[in-house]
Amino acid sequence: MVLKVFFPSCCSSADSGILVGRWLAQQSSAVVLAVVHFPFIPVQVKQYLGEVQRVTRVSLSVLGSWSNSKQEKEEGLSEFLEDLGTIFSHEPWIQISKEGDSKFWSCSILQKHSSSSKEEEVILVYYDQRKVMLSHLHPPLDTADGRAEDASKLSAIFDTVARSRVLFMTDRYDEGPIKLTHWQSEGVEASIIVELLKQASVPACMLLTFLLSLVSGICRSSKLSTCEQLGHRLQHLQVISSDKKAQTQTQLMRKANIFVSLLIDVALGILLMSWLYRKNRIGHLADTLIPVADRVAEELQDLLQWLMGAPAGLKMNRALDQVLGRFFLYHIHLWISYIHLMSPFIEMILWYVGLSACLGLTVALCILSDIIALLTFHIYCFYVYGARLYCLKIYGLSSLWRLFRGKKWNVLRQRVDSCSYDLDQLFIGTLLFTILLFLLPTTALYYLVFTLLRLLVVIVQGLIHLLVDLIDSLPLYSLILRLCRSYRLAAGVKFRVLEQQDGKPLRLLMQINPLSYGAVVQTYKLPTYSCYPKDSWASLCKKLFLGELIYPWKHKGEKQD
Repeated sequence: MVLKVFFPSCCSSADSGILVGRWLAQQSSAVVLAVVHFPFIPVQVKQYLGEVQRVTRVSLSVLGSWSNSKQEKEEGLSEFLEDLGTIFSHEPWIQISKEGDSKFWSCSILQKHSSSSKEEEVILVYYDQRKVMLSHLHPPLDTADGRAEDASKLSAIFDTVARSRVLFMTDRYDEGPIKLTHWQSEGVEASIIVELLKQASVPACMLLTFLLSLVSGICRSSKLSTCEQLGHRLQHLQVISSDKKAQTQTQLMRKANIFVSLLIDVALGILLMSWLYRKNRIGHLADTLIPVADRVAEELQDLLQWLMGAPAGLKMNRALDQVLGRFFLYHIHLWISYIHLMSPFIEMILWYVGLSACLGLTVALCILSDIIALLTFHIYCFYVYGARLYCLKIYGLSSLWRLFRGKKWNVLRQRVDSCSYDLDQLFIGTLLFTILLFLLPTTALYYLVFTLLRLLVVIVQGLIHLLVDLIDSLPLYSLILRLCRSYRLAAGVKFRVLEQQDGKPLRLLMQINPLSYGAVVQTYKLPTYSCYPKDSWASLCKKLFLGELIYPWKHKGEKQD
């Protein structure tokens, strides 16, 4: 049988004493957690282990003895360490010692109640207590089912170290009857001011959460991108200010990612605001905005004049072409009048809008998206008019085509049924079908042109919202943690051979494999407020052909028209 001993690397230079840890009988493994130094009283050691066991619910015991090379020359030390096995009576009794100035270690196993004379093979595995403690490869502490046993066998070692947090909070400089060597944690906070702040933060967090929920509900009632983003950020503030403690590692990482994301978002927004208000950039932007709007309106007028003639040599219906062209030209005239009416107030509006960048870069980007939507509202109206007119003709032609075949659409049963029509119905249907068919090219051309313009605006807004979603969903804290302390995000372990010699125990070093950056983003990414439609190319082409309206995104819980 192979016996595995997991020894903390921080105890390799500790003074001689006894090994305290947990024995895993099913795996034939011993997890050493600390070294108790001489002198000590065995009764006090047992009482201390009993107190730790009641708190951590980990069956701790004295596993064996540890002998440092500095004290090996003392007379009777080895015999005393062997006699400790009779006092603590652990089976098997592990003896680990250094051999003088050599780098090799010796590890022996004493089986007092075993009749087998065969010497057991020992594997000595070093592990970093700090990394194993702070990594999250171990199962959750509140696991009640048997999933922890079904996991990897190494998870029991990680679980043992994680649940022994109270043991690591013992200060090495405390004046007490028991002296321990282990990884020293940050200990228990003893500041009265900090404790009072913790107690006072609970009602403050409850009040802040209630106020944020009210404001978030008001923002959610609007369909503007800015209100949606503000509501999303207010929900993040509710999560951060919640008085509920994170129960799992996933909840803790989510709170940390949200907090860091908010900080970086606000910092970028303040940088943008400082750039805008420097060197009168707001005034230059306002002076540029009106000429750009006029230029866009002129280009649209030229495009409509081209469509009212013979575009690309196509023969259009003259009457319908003139009606549609003049209708859209009138809308452009109204739009130009609206822009010039608002021109004296644009600089003031932009000045106040720039102040909103202090709420975050994502809020500023959403305001930019809303401004683009307002400035291109006439293009959206053209698209809706053309789409509705084109859709009306498509559905009219499809209905009249069923009339020719002696069929009709059954609204109640949602299917096509056979139907007999009289001569007058067929005659009127033929006339309407002919009229709609010959008017379709003119309508389809206007619809195609305005759809391309609308898609251009949708692409620009979609890129802005993709950038907003990237900032909202990127787990920045997890990525920084992966870069600086990769062991905190563990994906597995690997072993490196330190010593392999005949007659000596095999010495291994256990190292933690971190998650890849892609896995970190996939595991800890934050949810966003918008959900982009995952339509295939066939579905998109079908919508374009039928004249259905296309939006840059759709919100959760909503259906696209």
